Formats: sequence, structure tokens, C-alpha cells
Amino acid sequence: IADRREGIGVCGWILISLSFLLVLITFPISIWACIKVIREYERAVVFRLGRILSKKAKGPGLVLILPCTDTFIKVDLRTVTCNIPPQEILTKDAITTQVDGVVYYRIHSAVSAVANVTDVHLATFLLAQTTLRNVLGTQSLAQLLAGREEVAQSIQAVLNSATEQWGIKVARVEIKDVRIPVAMQRAMAAEAEAAREARAKIVAAEGEMNASKALKQASVVLAESLAGLQLRYLQTLTTLAAENNSTIVFPLPINMLESFRQKNTGG
Repeated sequence: IADRREGIGVCGWILISLSFLLVLITFPISIWACIKVIREYERAVVFRLGRILSKKAKGPGLVLILPCTDTFIKVDLRTVTCNIPPQEILTKDAITTQVDGVVYYRIHSAVSAVANVTDVHLATFLLAQTTLRNVLGTQSLAQLLAGREEVAQSIQAVLNSATEQWGIKVARVEIKDVRIPVAMQRAMAAEAEAAREARAKIVAAEGEMNASKALKQASVVLAESLAGLQLRYLQTLTTLAAENNSTIVFPLPINMLESFRQKNTGG
């Protein structure tokens, strides 16, 4: 915004001179009407005869205002929280969801916020709603659920580019909740359960395969030593006896079976 002091005309300078004269005549009473206190987190945009006095807002501290010719608007520079109500959105894969979020922004240029838009907070709120619907409409449900951070960053970038001329800086965008229909929740739960059962069957099959390979290797080792087979037999009997069951096991020496086999062969 250009400095327009030279464009106020002769009447404007006359009015400003009369305002100064009025302040001098009524001094020191008029000083209380001319001095305004601006807080640390505020800035004042001063209008003189309807024109913005300076490219930069005044404050913080004391600001001198001429009576009758000057007016000012205070602008709060603190971060504002904009709560976006639940928006009904149709995702890319044709699923209806309700999404709500929150936007954190602040005013970094008080002059632009006053001169370029009627109500900067209402404009930012409505733009955040529209941007949320537009950006999420290009995402699938899986992308929305798994990539919230990326979606929030996309919304923040769009808002920053659109509100730059309003003097707004969007600090952060967060997606709070994603609500999907009950029927879709049941379908997703059934799909997840089926996937878990399939993985469990695969793990069980891999375990059976590894066990069969181990048994094969053990049989090869035991076939090479009869004493090892006998020790394994005795270890199995010890395991069965320690379980406190009603099964009675009668050990039969393998040598006796071998002698019977030799007699049958000789006969």
C-alpha cells in the first residue's frame, strides 16, 4: 500500500491542520484522547481521512491518534485455533466419511488482514472447510487412514498459498477424527480377521515343514547309533512318567525283539 500523504488534497491538509490546532488548544486534556496503548501482541492499523497512514502497522506501545481525522483498528497477532466441524466427504474410492480437523493460524501482516478482506477469521474458517473437502476428495480411504500427516501437510500448503494475500500464516493443520459407516467398519473388520487367519495358517504350515525337516535329520542321526535310539526311548519313558497320567508303559528291551527276529529268520 503506497504512502498517499501527497494525495489527500488541500481540504485534507486543512482538516489535518485544524485537528492539530484543536489538540494544541485543548492541551493537556486532549492528550488523553490522542494517545492509545497497544499491547505487545497487538498492532494498530491507523486510517487518516479514510486512507491507511503507513505500510506498517503501529505498535506495540503508545500510538498518537489525531482526533476527528484518524481512526484505528486493533489486530490480534496471537495464534488462533479454528475448529473445523465434521465434513461429509466422498473419497476417491466412493466411500462416504465424516472428517473433522483443526487449523492453527496467526496474522503476520495486520495491514493486509484489514485492507484485503472483510472478516479475515471468517474467510479463513470457510476456506479451511472447503480445502479439507477438496483435498480429501482426491484421497482413497486407505490413504486417508494411513497418511494423515501427508494429507494435513497438503491442506496446510493449499491454505498458505490462498491466505498469503490476507496476511495469514497457517502454522499447523491436524485431522482429528475420521468416521466411516458401520457397515464399512464391519466389512473392514471381517477383512482384517480373514487376513490374520491366513497369516496364522501360513505360520502353522511353515512350522510343520520345519518340524518335519528336523525329524528327518534326527532319524538319520539315530539310525547311525543303536545306543542313541535306546537312550531316546528311555528319555521318552521318563517324560511320560512325569506327567502323572493313568497310562502304564511296559518297557520292552529292543534286544529281545532282535533275538525273536533272528529266530524267525532262521526257522
